Amino acid sequence: MLASMLRPLSRRNPRNRWERTHVSYEAGETPDAPLELFEDETQRILSENDSPDLSFRYSVNAYRGCAHGCAYCYARPSHEYLGFGAGVDFERRLVFKPRAPELLREAFERPSWRGDLVVFSGNTDAYQPIEARFRLTRRCLEVCADYQNPVHVITKSTLVERDIDVLVRLVERASAGVSVTVTFWDDAVARAVEPYAPPPRRRVETIRRLSAAGIPVVVHIAPLIPGLSDRDLIPILEASREAGAVSAIALPVRLPGPVAEVFEARLREALPLSCEKVLARTREVRGGRLNDPRFFSRYRGQGAYARTLEQVFEATARRLGFGPFPAPRSGTFRRPTDRGGQLRLF
Repeated sequence: MLASMLRPLSRRNPRNRWERTHVSYEAGETPDAPLELFEDETQRILSENDSPDLSFRYSVNAYRGCAHGCAYCYARPSHEYLGFGAGVDFERRLVFKPRAPELLREAFERPSWRGDLVVFSGNTDAYQPIEARFRLTRRCLEVCADYQNPVHVITKSTLVERDIDVLVRLVERASAGVSVTVTFWDDAVARAVEPYAPPPRRRVETIRRLSAAGIPVVVHIAPLIPGLSDRDLIPILEASREAGAVSAIALPVRLPGPVAEVFEARLREALPLSCEKVLARTREVRGGRLNDPRFFSRYRGQGAYARTLEQVFEATARRLGFGPFPAPRSGTFRRPTDRGGQLRLF
C-alpha cells in the first residue's frame, strides 16, 4: 500500500468540455508539467455569490488554480473556462491577479458598498504557495483592515500564520474568522490525495496559533470522504478542539464534472486497495451518483450511511463542546477617506 503511494502522480488532464480539440499522449509520453504563472488583468475583484445554500455573498479570489493539488477539489472545473484542463493544468498553470488589492480598495470606495462580509476565497486557497511570493491575500486583508470590513478566511495552508498580525487588527476593529480545513488524520493518505498541502497535524498547530492570538477558528472536515476519511472524523475533531477551534463543519465529498475523473485516477494510482470501496460509498451517499449538484443537497449526503456519519459528527461535536461560529459584527465599515463618518449618511 505505502509503496503505491510513492509513485509519481499522474499528469492526467480530463478533456475540456468547452474546447473542440484535445491532445492525448501514448503511455510513457506524457510531458512533465512545470509551474506556469499567468497574469489576470481583471477589472473587478469582488465575486458575488447568489447560491441560496451558501452563507456569504461576496468573496475575493486573487488566484485561480491551486498548487495544493487536492484530487477532490470542487473548483477544478472552473479552470476549463480559461481554456485549461481540470487536471494537472489546475495544479500547475496558475493565474494571479496583480491588482487585486487596488481593485478591492476601489470596490470599497464605491458608494454602493456597505461593508458586507468578504470571504477569502470562494474558489481556490487564498494561501496556496505562490501567495508567499505575491502577498496578494495579505495586501487585500490590509485593505480590509484599513476599511474595518469583516472577513473570513478558508485555507488548509500554514502560511496564514504569517498574517496573524493583520487578522488580529481585523478582530479588534471589525471581525475576522478562519476556517482551517483538515480532511485526513493519516499523513500517508493525506499526502496521496492532497499531495502539496501541509500535513494534518501541522494544520492543527495552525489552529492552535490562530486561537492563541484570539482569532476564532472553525475546523472544516471537508470533504468527508466515505470509506476513506470518515474513520478520521473523531480524531480530527478531538485534536482541533484541544487546539482551540470553537466550531466544526463536516461536508461530504462532491465530485462535479471532471473532478470525478481526477479523483478516481488518483485513487487508482495512489490507493488502489481503497478505490472501489470509496467510489461505492460515495455513490451510496449521493443517491447512486458521484455528485449531487442540487442546492442544499450538495452539502448533505443521503441514505443510512450518511445519516450515521452525521450522527457521529454531531454527537462528538457536542461531547467536545463545539458551538456555533460567532456571527460577524456588522456596522464596523469605515472609509479612511471619510474619517468623520458623514458620507455614511448618504
